[in-house]
Amino acid sequence: MPYQRPTLTDLRQQAQQDILSGGISGVSTLLRFSVLNVLALVLAGLAYLHYGFIDWIALQAVPWTATDEYLEGWAALKGVTRKAATSASGIVAFSASGNATIPAGTTVMIAGGLTGVTTADSVASSGFSVSLSGSSGVVSASTVSAGAVTIAPVSVSTAGIAGNVAAGAVVTLSSPVEGVSGSGVVSTAFTGGSDIEDPDSFRARTLAAYAAGGENGNRADWVKWALEVPGVTRAWVNPLGYGAGSVVVYVMFDSAESASGGFPVGTNGTDPADNRYVAATGDQLTVAQALYAKRSVTALGIVCAPIAQRVDFVVNSLGTAATDATKAQIEDALDDMFLRISAPGATIYPNQWIAAINALGLATYNILSPAATIVPDHVGSMPVRGTVTVEA
Repeated sequence: MPYQRPTLTDLRQQAQQDILSGGISGVSTLLRFSVLNVLALVLAGLAYLHYGFIDWIALQAVPWTATDEYLEGWAALKGVTRKAATSASGIVAFSASGNATIPAGTTVMIAGGLTGVTTADSVASSGFSVSLSGSSGVVSASTVSAGAVTIAPVSVSTAGIAGNVAAGAVVTLSSPVEGVSGSGVVSTAFTGGSDIEDPDSFRARTLAAYAAGGENGNRADWVKWALEVPGVTRAWVNPLGYGAGSVVVYVMFDSAESASGGFPVGTNGTDPADNRYVAATGDQLTVAQALYAKRSVTALGIVCAPIAQRVDFVVNSLGTAATDATKAQIEDALDDMFLRISAPGATIYPNQWIAAINALGLATYNILSPAATIVPDHVGSMPVRGTVTVEA
Protein backbone atom coordinates (compact mmCIF):
# COMPACT_ATOMS: atom_id res chain seq x y z
CA MET A 1 0.00 0.00 0.00
CA PRO A 2 1.49 3.40 -0.94
CA TYR A 3 2.49 5.74 1.85
CA GLN A 4 -0.08 8.48 2.46
CA ARG A 5 1.80 11.75 2.78
CA PRO A 6 0.12 13.99 5.39
CA THR A 7 -1.29 17.25 4.13
CA LEU A 8 -0.29 20.64 5.52
CA THR A 9 -3.66 20.84 7.27
CA ASP A 10 -3.06 17.44 8.90
CA LEU A 11 0.36 18.55 10.16
CA ARG A 12 -1.02 21.81 11.56
CA GLN A 13 -3.77 20.01 13.43
CA GLN A 14 -1.29 17.44 14.76
CA ALA A 15 1.11 20.15 16.00
CA GLN A 16 -1.72 22.06 17.70
CA GLN A 17 -3.04 18.89 19.32
CA ASP A 18 0.44 17.93 20.56
CA ILE A 19 0.74 21.34 22.27
CA LEU A 20 -2.66 21.01 23.88
CA SER A 21 -1.86 17.47 25.01
CA GLY A 22 1.62 18.35 26.22
CA GLY A 23 0.61 19.08 29.77
CA ILE A 24 1.44 22.80 29.72
CA SER A 25 -0.16 24.35 32.78
CA GLY A 26 -3.06 26.68 32.02
CA VAL A 27 -3.17 25.93 28.25
CA SER A 28 -6.56 24.59 27.24
CA THR A 29 -6.94 26.25 23.85
CA LEU A 30 -4.82 28.09 21.29
CA LEU A 31 -5.72 31.60 20.24
CA ARG A 32 -5.14 32.48 16.58
CA PHE A 33 -2.25 34.88 17.19
CA SER A 34 -0.82 33.25 20.30
CA VAL A 35 2.88 32.38 20.36
CA LEU A 36 2.18 28.67 20.80
CA ASN A 37 -0.22 28.60 17.85
CA VAL A 38 2.24 30.46 15.62
CA LEU A 39 4.97 28.00 16.59
CA ALA A 40 2.66 25.09 15.74
CA LEU A 41 2.00 26.53 12.27
CA VAL A 42 5.71 27.17 11.65
CA LEU A 43 6.73 23.67 12.69
CA ALA A 44 3.97 22.13 10.57
CA GLY A 45 5.17 24.10 7.54
CA LEU A 46 8.76 22.95 8.04
CA ALA A 47 7.63 19.34 8.41
CA TYR A 48 5.60 19.66 5.19
CA LEU A 49 8.68 20.86 3.29
CA HIS A 50 10.66 17.91 4.64
CA TYR A 51 8.00 15.49 3.41
CA GLY A 52 8.14 17.17 -0.01
CA PHE A 53 11.92 16.84 -0.15
CA ILE A 54 11.70 13.16 0.76
CA ASP A 55 9.10 12.69 -2.00
CA TRP A 56 11.46 14.31 -4.49
CA ILE A 57 14.35 12.11 -3.33
CA ALA A 58 12.17 9.03 -3.81
CA LEU A 59 11.45 10.08 -7.40
CA GLN A 60 15.14 10.46 -8.21
CA ALA A 61 16.02 7.15 -6.54
CA VAL A 62 14.84 5.03 -9.47
CA PRO A 63 15.24 5.54 -13.25
CA TRP A 64 11.54 5.23 -14.09
CA THR A 65 10.65 8.41 -12.15
CA ALA A 66 13.98 10.29 -12.10
CA THR A 67 14.13 13.63 -13.88
CA ASP A 68 16.67 16.01 -15.40
CA GLU A 69 20.32 15.35 -14.48
CA TYR A 70 19.34 12.45 -12.23
CA LEU A 71 17.71 10.62 -15.13
CA GLU A 72 20.81 11.32 -17.22
CA GLY A 73 22.92 9.89 -14.41
CA TRP A 74 20.90 6.67 -14.31
CA ALA A 75 21.09 6.46 -18.11
CA ALA A 76 24.86 6.96 -18.10
CA LEU A 77 25.25 3.83 -15.96
CA LYS A 78 23.91 1.89 -18.97
CA GLY A 79 25.85 3.86 -21.54
CA VAL A 80 22.76 5.75 -22.73
CA THR A 81 23.13 9.46 -23.40
CA ARG A 82 20.52 12.03 -24.31
CA LYS A 83 20.44 12.78 -28.01
CA ALA A 84 21.64 16.33 -28.57
CA ALA A 85 20.08 18.78 -30.99
CA THR A 86 21.66 18.66 -34.45
CA SER A 87 21.98 21.18 -37.24
CA ALA A 88 20.47 20.67 -40.68
CA SER A 89 22.53 20.94 -43.85
CA GLY A 90 21.76 21.19 -47.53
CA ILE A 91 22.83 22.77 -50.79
CA VAL A 92 22.05 26.25 -52.10
CA ALA A 93 22.29 27.56 -55.66
CA PHE A 94 22.99 31.07 -56.94
CA SER A 95 23.21 32.49 -60.42
CA ALA A 96 26.83 33.38 -61.20
CA SER A 97 28.89 34.76 -64.04
CA GLY A 98 32.13 33.31 -65.31
CA ASN A 99 34.05 31.38 -62.66
CA ALA A 100 32.72 33.36 -59.71
CA THR A 101 32.52 31.29 -56.51
CA ILE A 102 31.15 31.68 -53.01
CA PRO A 103 33.98 31.05 -50.53
CA ALA A 104 33.67 28.69 -47.60
CA GLY A 105 32.55 30.42 -44.42
CA THR A 106 30.14 32.78 -46.17
CA THR A 107 26.99 33.51 -44.18
CA VAL A 108 23.73 32.79 -45.97
CA MET A 109 20.31 34.02 -44.88
CA ILE A 110 17.62 31.36 -45.26
CA ALA A 111 13.86 31.91 -45.52
CA GLY A 112 12.19 31.76 -42.12
CA GLY A 113 14.78 33.84 -40.25
CA LEU A 114 17.51 31.17 -40.30
CA THR A 115 21.18 31.68 -41.03
CA GLY A 116 23.69 29.21 -42.37
CA VAL A 117 27.35 29.06 -43.29
CA THR A 118 28.87 27.56 -46.43
CA THR A 119 31.11 24.64 -45.49
CA ALA A 120 33.08 24.56 -48.76
CA ASP A 121 33.75 26.76 -51.77
CA SER A 122 30.93 26.71 -54.28
CA VAL A 123 31.31 24.91 -57.60
CA ALA A 124 29.75 25.53 -61.00
CA SER A 125 26.76 23.41 -61.96
CA SER A 126 25.09 22.89 -65.32
CA GLY A 127 22.19 20.77 -64.13
CA PHE A 128 19.61 23.48 -63.49
CA SER A 129 18.94 27.18 -63.61
CA VAL A 130 17.90 29.43 -60.77
CA SER A 131 14.76 31.57 -60.98
CA LEU A 132 12.83 33.51 -58.38
CA SER A 133 9.05 33.87 -58.41
CA GLY A 134 7.29 36.21 -56.01
CA SER A 135 8.39 35.68 -52.43
CA SER A 136 9.51 32.07 -52.84
CA GLY A 137 12.28 30.55 -54.88
CA VAL A 138 11.94 27.62 -57.25
CA VAL A 139 14.51 25.54 -59.07
CA SER A 140 13.73 24.90 -62.71
CA ALA A 141 14.99 21.79 -64.45
CA SER A 142 16.33 23.36 -67.62
CA THR A 143 19.95 22.70 -68.58
CA VAL A 144 22.25 25.71 -68.69
CA SER A 145 25.89 26.24 -69.48
CA ALA A 146 28.54 25.55 -66.88
CA GLY A 147 29.25 28.54 -64.72
CA ALA A 148 25.73 30.01 -64.97
CA VAL A 149 24.89 28.53 -61.57
CA THR A 150 27.16 27.94 -58.60
CA ILE A 151 26.15 25.62 -55.75
CA ALA A 152 27.52 25.36 -52.23
CA PRO A 153 26.91 23.14 -49.20
CA VAL A 154 25.50 25.02 -46.21
CA SER A 155 25.13 24.10 -42.54
CA VAL A 156 22.43 25.87 -40.53
CA SER A 157 23.92 27.84 -37.64
CA THR A 158 21.19 26.96 -35.15
CA ALA A 159 20.48 23.36 -34.19
CA GLY A 160 16.90 22.09 -34.30
CA ILE A 161 14.17 20.83 -36.62
CA ALA A 162 13.43 24.40 -37.70
CA GLY A 163 16.52 24.13 -39.90
CA ASN A 164 14.95 21.46 -42.11
CA VAL A 165 14.07 23.65 -45.08
CA ALA A 166 12.42 22.36 -48.26
CA ALA A 167 13.97 22.74 -51.69
CA GLY A 168 12.97 25.96 -53.38
CA ALA A 169 13.17 28.22 -50.34
CA VAL A 170 14.78 31.61 -50.93
CA VAL A 171 18.31 32.24 -49.65
CA THR A 172 20.36 35.43 -49.75
CA LEU A 173 24.02 36.23 -49.22
CA SER A 174 24.69 38.27 -46.09
CA SER A 175 27.36 40.24 -47.97
CA PRO A 176 27.92 40.65 -51.72
CA VAL A 177 30.19 38.26 -53.61
CA GLU A 178 31.54 39.52 -56.90
CA GLY A 179 29.93 37.81 -59.89
CA VAL A 180 27.28 36.05 -57.80
CA SER A 181 23.62 37.03 -57.55
CA GLY A 182 22.55 38.20 -54.11
CA SER A 183 19.52 35.89 -54.05
CA GLY A 184 19.33 32.16 -54.69
CA VAL A 185 17.40 29.08 -53.69
CA VAL A 186 17.76 25.85 -51.74
CA SER A 187 18.52 23.30 -54.46
CA THR A 188 18.78 20.27 -52.18
CA ALA A 189 16.52 20.22 -49.12
CA PHE A 190 18.10 20.86 -45.75
CA THR A 191 17.84 17.71 -43.63
CA GLY A 192 19.31 16.29 -40.44
CA GLY A 193 18.13 18.97 -38.03
CA SER A 194 16.60 17.68 -34.81
CA ASP A 195 15.71 19.08 -31.39
CA ILE A 196 17.21 17.78 -28.17
CA GLU A 197 15.60 14.48 -27.21
CA ASP A 198 12.41 14.92 -25.20
CA PRO A 199 12.34 13.46 -21.65
CA ASP A 200 9.73 10.77 -22.41
CA SER A 201 11.73 9.33 -25.30
CA PHE A 202 14.96 9.48 -23.30
CA ARG A 203 13.32 7.72 -20.34
CA ALA A 204 11.93 4.99 -22.60
CA ARG A 205 15.39 4.28 -24.04
CA THR A 206 16.88 4.27 -20.55
CA LEU A 207 14.35 1.76 -19.22
CA ALA A 208 14.83 -0.41 -22.32
CA ALA A 209 18.57 -0.46 -21.63
CA TYR A 210 17.97 -1.65 -18.06
CA ALA A 211 15.52 -4.29 -19.25
CA ALA A 212 17.86 -5.63 -21.93
CA GLY A 213 20.90 -7.78 -21.45
CA GLY A 214 24.37 -7.15 -22.83
CA GLU A 215 24.80 -6.14 -26.47
CA ASN A 216 25.44 -9.01 -28.87
CA GLY A 217 24.08 -7.73 -32.16
CA ASN A 218 20.58 -9.18 -31.81
CA ARG A 219 17.42 -7.56 -33.15
CA ALA A 220 16.93 -5.41 -30.04
CA ASP A 221 20.50 -4.10 -30.25
CA TRP A 222 20.06 -2.91 -33.84
CA VAL A 223 16.86 -1.10 -32.88
CA LYS A 224 18.63 0.45 -29.88
CA TRP A 225 21.56 1.63 -32.01
CA ALA A 226 19.22 3.22 -34.54
CA LEU A 227 17.18 4.98 -31.85
CA GLU A 228 20.37 6.52 -30.46
CA VAL A 229 20.76 8.59 -33.65
CA PRO A 230 19.44 12.15 -33.18
CA GLY A 231 16.09 12.57 -34.90
CA VAL A 232 15.20 8.87 -35.08
CA THR A 233 11.96 8.18 -33.20
CA ARG A 234 11.02 4.67 -34.40
CA ALA A 235 13.04 1.79 -35.80
CA TRP A 236 12.44 -1.80 -36.93
CA VAL A 237 14.73 -4.61 -38.06
CA ASN A 238 14.33 -7.14 -40.86
CA PRO A 239 17.10 -9.75 -40.44
CA LEU A 240 18.47 -11.15 -43.71
CA GLY A 241 16.25 -8.70 -45.59
CA TYR A 242 18.75 -8.49 -48.47
CA GLY A 243 20.18 -11.98 -48.17
CA ALA A 244 22.66 -13.78 -45.95
CA GLY A 245 24.61 -11.50 -43.64
CA SER A 246 22.38 -8.47 -44.19
CA VAL A 247 20.39 -6.57 -41.59
CA VAL A 248 17.78 -4.13 -42.90
CA VAL A 249 16.87 -1.33 -40.52
CA TYR A 250 13.79 0.80 -41.18
CA VAL A 251 13.72 4.21 -39.45
CA MET A 252 11.31 7.11 -38.98
CA PHE A 253 11.99 10.75 -38.08
CA ASP A 254 8.52 11.71 -36.81
CA SER A 255 9.53 15.16 -35.51
CA ALA A 256 12.61 16.11 -37.51
CA GLU A 257 10.99 15.22 -40.84
CA SER A 258 7.37 16.02 -40.01
CA ALA A 259 7.05 17.82 -43.35
CA SER A 260 7.47 14.46 -45.11
CA GLY A 261 5.16 12.61 -42.73
CA GLY A 262 8.09 11.50 -40.58
CA PHE A 263 9.70 9.50 -43.37
CA PRO A 264 13.47 10.01 -43.71
CA VAL A 265 14.67 12.25 -46.52
CA GLY A 266 17.41 10.56 -48.52
CA THR A 267 18.11 7.31 -50.32
CA ASN A 268 18.40 3.81 -48.91
CA GLY A 269 21.76 2.15 -48.52
CA THR A 270 24.68 1.54 -46.24
CA ASP A 271 27.75 3.36 -44.99
CA PRO A 272 30.06 4.24 -47.90
CA ALA A 273 32.84 2.43 -46.05
CA ASP A 274 31.04 -0.85 -46.73
CA ASN A 275 31.35 -1.28 -50.51
CA ARG A 276 29.18 -4.38 -50.65
CA TYR A 277 26.06 -2.27 -51.25
CA VAL A 278 25.06 1.14 -52.60
CA ALA A 279 25.88 4.08 -50.31
CA ALA A 280 23.01 5.77 -48.51
CA THR A 281 22.35 9.51 -48.60
CA GLY A 282 20.58 12.05 -46.40
CA ASP A 283 18.97 10.79 -43.20
CA GLN A 284 19.61 7.16 -44.13
CA LEU A 285 23.33 7.91 -44.42
CA THR A 286 23.40 9.45 -40.94
CA VAL A 287 21.88 6.29 -39.45
CA ALA A 288 24.01 3.96 -41.59
CA GLN A 289 27.22 5.60 -40.39
CA ALA A 290 26.13 5.22 -36.76
CA LEU A 291 25.26 1.55 -37.27
CA TYR A 292 28.51 0.82 -39.10
CA ALA A 293 30.49 1.82 -36.03
CA LYS A 294 28.60 -0.62 -33.78
CA ARG A 295 27.63 -3.56 -35.97
CA SER A 296 29.34 -6.93 -35.84
CA VAL A 297 32.25 -6.98 -38.29
CA THR A 298 30.56 -9.14 -40.94
CA ALA A 299 27.04 -7.68 -40.85
CA LEU A 300 25.85 -5.64 -43.83
CA GLY A 301 23.65 -2.96 -42.27
CA ILE A 302 21.25 -1.39 -44.77
CA VAL A 303 19.12 1.57 -43.69
CA CYS A 304 15.80 2.04 -45.46
CA ALA A 305 12.79 4.31 -45.31
CA PRO A 306 9.50 2.44 -44.96
CA ILE A 307 7.24 2.69 -48.00
CA ALA A 308 4.09 4.60 -47.13
CA GLN A 309 0.95 2.58 -47.85
CA ARG A 310 -1.81 5.15 -47.48
CA VAL A 311 -5.18 3.94 -46.23
CA ASP A 312 -8.24 6.11 -46.88
CA PHE A 313 -11.13 6.15 -44.39
CA VAL A 314 -14.80 6.92 -45.02
CA VAL A 315 -16.93 7.41 -41.90
CA ASN A 316 -20.67 7.94 -42.42
CA SER A 317 -23.90 7.93 -40.37
CA LEU A 318 -22.53 10.82 -38.32
CA GLY A 319 -25.66 12.96 -38.68
CA THR A 320 -25.09 16.52 -37.50
CA ALA A 321 -21.61 15.53 -36.28
CA ALA A 322 -20.33 15.33 -39.88
CA THR A 323 -18.27 18.51 -39.42
CA ASP A 324 -14.69 19.57 -39.99
CA ALA A 325 -14.11 19.44 -36.22
CA THR A 326 -15.21 15.79 -36.08
CA LYS A 327 -13.07 15.01 -39.09
CA ALA A 328 -10.04 16.52 -37.35
CA GLN A 329 -10.73 14.44 -34.23
CA ILE A 330 -10.96 11.24 -36.29
CA GLU A 331 -7.72 12.10 -38.10
CA ASP A 332 -5.91 12.66 -34.80
CA ALA A 333 -7.23 9.37 -33.39
CA LEU A 334 -6.14 7.44 -36.48
CA ASP A 335 -2.74 9.16 -36.53
CA ASP A 336 -2.20 8.09 -32.93
CA MET A 337 -3.21 4.51 -33.76
CA PHE A 338 -0.86 4.28 -36.74
CA LEU A 339 1.97 5.82 -34.72
CA ARG A 340 1.57 3.19 -32.01
CA ILE A 341 1.03 0.00 -34.00
CA SER A 342 2.03 0.51 -37.62
CA ALA A 343 5.36 -0.89 -38.80
CA PRO A 344 6.93 -2.08 -42.06
CA GLY A 345 5.11 -5.27 -43.02
CA ALA A 346 2.59 -4.92 -40.16
CA THR A 347 -1.02 -6.02 -40.53
CA ILE A 348 -3.66 -3.78 -38.96
CA TYR A 349 -7.02 -5.23 -38.00
CA PRO A 350 -10.49 -3.57 -37.98
CA ASN A 351 -10.82 -3.79 -34.20
CA GLN A 352 -7.76 -1.56 -33.86
CA TRP A 353 -9.10 1.41 -35.82
CA ILE A 354 -12.62 0.83 -34.45
CA ALA A 355 -11.21 1.13 -30.91
CA ALA A 356 -9.39 4.35 -31.86
CA ILE A 357 -12.55 6.00 -33.18
CA ASN A 358 -14.74 4.57 -30.39
CA ALA A 359 -12.62 6.48 -27.88
CA LEU A 360 -13.93 9.76 -29.34
CA GLY A 361 -17.39 9.06 -27.91
CA LEU A 362 -19.32 9.80 -31.10
CA ALA A 363 -23.08 9.31 -30.74
CA THR A 364 -23.47 7.41 -34.02
CA TYR A 365 -21.10 6.47 -36.80
CA ASN A 366 -20.29 3.76 -39.28
CA ILE A 367 -16.89 3.03 -40.81
CA LEU A 368 -17.69 2.42 -44.44
CA SER A 369 -14.08 2.06 -45.56
CA PRO A 370 -11.78 0.24 -45.12
CA ALA A 371 -14.00 -2.81 -44.81
CA ALA A 372 -11.31 -5.42 -44.29
CA THR A 373 -7.97 -6.02 -42.64
CA ILE A 374 -5.16 -3.74 -43.86
CA VAL A 375 -2.49 -6.01 -45.32
CA PRO A 376 0.84 -4.44 -46.38
CA ASP A 377 1.74 -4.71 -50.06
CA HIS A 378 5.17 -6.13 -49.21
CA VAL A 379 7.63 -6.41 -46.34
CA GLY A 380 8.74 -2.76 -46.53
CA SER A 381 5.25 -1.25 -46.77
CA MET A 382 3.98 0.59 -43.71
CA PRO A 383 0.28 1.50 -43.45
CA VAL A 384 -0.34 5.19 -42.74
CA ARG A 385 -3.44 7.32 -42.70
CA GLY A 386 -4.59 8.64 -46.04
CA THR A 387 -7.60 10.90 -46.51
CA VAL A 388 -10.56 10.89 -44.12
CA THR A 389 -14.07 11.54 -45.47
CA VAL A 390 -16.97 12.16 -43.09
CA GLU A 391 -20.59 11.90 -44.18
CA ALA A 392 -23.93 12.47 -42.53
